Amino acid sequence: SVGAGHIYTNSALQNLLHTYADDIQACAPAFNRTANLVGQPVSLLEVGNAQDAEIYQRLDRQGAAQREVQYRSTCIAQNVSAIRDEAGAHLGFVCEWRDRTAEARVEIDVADVVRSAAAGDLSKRIDSTGKQGFFLQLAQQLNALLDANAVSIAEVSRLLSALADGDLSARMQGQFHGVFATMRDDANTTAEQLALVIGRIQQAAGSIHTASSEIAAGNNDLSQRTEQQAANLEETAASMEELTSTVKQNAESARQANQLAIGAAGVASQGGAVVAQVVTTMSGIEVSSKKIAEIISVIDGIAFQTNILALNAAVEAARAGEQGRGFAVVASEVRTLAQRSAGAAKEIKHLIDDSVSKVAEGSPLVHQAGTTMAEIVASVQRVTDIMGEISAASQEQSSGIEQVNLTITHMDEATQQNAALVEEATAAARTMEDQASQLAHAVSRFTLADAPQAQAAMPVATTPAVVAVARASKPSTRAPSARKPAVNASAATAGNDSQWQDF
Repeated sequence: SVGAGHIYTNSALQNLLHTYADDIQACAPAFNRTANLVGQPVSLLEVGNAQDAEIYQRLDRQGAAQREVQYRSTCIAQNVSAIRDEAGAHLGFVCEWRDRTAEARVEIDVADVVRSAAAGDLSKRIDSTGKQGFFLQLAQQLNALLDANAVSIAEVSRLLSALADGDLSARMQGQFHGVFATMRDDANTTAEQLALVIGRIQQAAGSIHTASSEIAAGNNDLSQRTEQQAANLEETAASMEELTSTVKQNAESARQANQLAIGAAGVASQGGAVVAQVVTTMSGIEVSSKKIAEIISVIDGIAFQTNILALNAAVEAARAGEQGRGFAVVASEVRTLAQRSAGAAKEIKHLIDDSVSKVAEGSPLVHQAGTTMAEIVASVQRVTDIMGEISAASQEQSSGIEQVNLTITHMDEATQQNAALVEEATAAARTMEDQASQLAHAVSRFTLADAPQAQAAMPVATTPAVVAVARASKPSTRAPSARKPAVNASAATAGNDSQWQDF
């Protein structure tokens, strides 16, 4: 039974207990390496009574149990089987001890190495000292696997570090197999494709920088010309406004002059009519003066005849003597009246002749004045017509200049907008130039295997020297043929091109 203690131990168990006595005694203080186990209680080698109770309960239920007991660094696997009689009564149990210390240590080493590898530390290895057989082979194979992974990852890390530093000429070196060879080829193809892209970016950055500089310079010149044109248009608009105001004033003055000319034409027409009436009146006066002169001549002739008759009457009265004295007095008075009438008639005739002479002299002048007045009326009418045309032309000119002024104002506004757009375009070109410079500066840190191409693509003055040094530092064994698969898209990298496109 269990309570009877150990009744038998073989030599293998005794050797095992002797080998690991220190570890067993550290965990089971009641154990004595020199004492015989026969007759000693089973709990002598137990780490804790709870384990005893647990395994005994399993024995009662199942008839067998397995467990591992850890004595510090010593690991023992125990297989316990119950012993029963024919009636099924419990007689005792048999416990088999199996040493798993070496196996457990290998498991711990493997777990530690795997845990470190999972955490990214590939520097740990399994110590193969003292290991034999399967455990030695396992340690060597795991160490070889870690070495292969470490070399591959170190090469990838070196390549990525070089790419991070801008050296696009770096490639993975070494002999790899399987997935590591595929990883090497893919990594090298990626670096080559990236070098091509960066080279093209450098060329594009240089071209963009040059083009943006030219665009910025052109836009700056265009902006200055546009501003000058805007200023000229603004001055022209101001001059056109003044000209429009002046033309409007001239149009108004022409309209007023036209009204005055129309009034003057009316007055001239009235004056022409009056002069025509004066000419007619002067003609009548001339005719009347001639008739009066004729009448005065008749009166003068009558007075002369009367004077002769009076003289004859006086002569006859003198002949008659006293009988004719009264008649002589009458004849004398008649003669006196006739003389006076003749004198008055002469004076009147003289005045009438003078008047007729003046009328004769004035009549041509009046006719000439009438003709001149008619010409004046015609001239005033022509002036009126011309002033009307001038007024109409001034109105049209005012409308035209106002339209021109409006057009110039629109042109001025459009030019101002163009100037603003040109300034924005100039600012955008400057921004693009700055961004191109920044892009060129950003890609200038990359070192390419094809240095002249990179140097030609870079607008920064310091870049060619850096590229030249990078070329000089590279070994001459890096022939262009090493990059042909990526450039020529050969069969070896045909499958990688699609991967690069995905990348």
